Amino acid sequence: MSEWQLAETFRGTSGDVRWDSLGRPGRYPVVLLHGTPFSSYVWRALARALARDHQVFVWDMPGYGASEKSAGQDVSLAAQGKVFTELLAHWGLEEPLVVAHDFGGAVSLRAHLLHGVRYRALALVDPVALAPWGSPFFRLVGEHSEVFEQLPPALHRALVREYVSSASSPGLHPAVLDRLIEPWLGDLGQAAFYRQIAQADQAHTDEVQDRYGEIGIPTLVCWGQDDTWIPPARGRELAARIPGARLEPIAGAGHLVQEDAPAELTAALTAFLQQSR
Repeated sequence: MSEWQLAETFRGTSGDVRWDSLGRPGRYPVVLLHGTPFSSYVWRALARALARDHQVFVWDMPGYGASEKSAGQDVSLAAQGKVFTELLAHWGLEEPLVVAHDFGGAVSLRAHLLHGVRYRALALVDPVALAPWGSPFFRLVGEHSEVFEQLPPALHRALVREYVSSASSPGLHPAVLDRLIEPWLGDLGQAAFYRQIAQADQAHTDEVQDRYGEIGIPTLVCWGQDDTWIPPARGRELAARIPGARLEPIAGAGHLVQEDAPAELTAALTAFLQQSR
């Protein structure tokens, strides 16, 4: 864990949020949002690359990574959208560049469309944005989370390891996979893993998906062409719904594009962000 640490803490409405920034203060800000069941760790390479020209803000959502995990915690999409809005105000960012992956895509879209948060530009990477979403496994766990919470730790670890592994097309390095599943282990982590799935509700994207035509900022949609979690056809549909959006297919990448094709994703996002400043 020593190679990626979040040094700062913000007290949000859903608990303590761990965050950090990279790059020189005062440079144009970029905010990175992770998905589920991940953390800001997936952005480590891109964050360091972007920090050459930007001040890059990274954070772990409540219930994820190094942020607070507690019984009864609200970690729903609705709650995360509110926390993100609070966090941007705490950072004093009025029109940042935003890059969001998976569940983080829905969080960024809700903050923009429902909470009036302004962005200079938005890049969405394999986002959760259009119905229907949720794999058969995801739906099964969501319907029976109280049963899964009682799995013996060894079985839980194996389940999470297999689930996270399936997000990659070429396969994850064992050390990276260990780091990705570590926050979900132990009593707190195991409960938090099933809590975030149990609270995932498609209604929270249904609220905004008919409003994507209102998005009036530069938008890039990147999509791993080997994504088995959310099919690439959703990327084409999403880009068609957002006025002027450009679709960037990423060959050879699954859902975890950051791990499968980091150079290709970094090149696409760097070019987009430079053009959008």
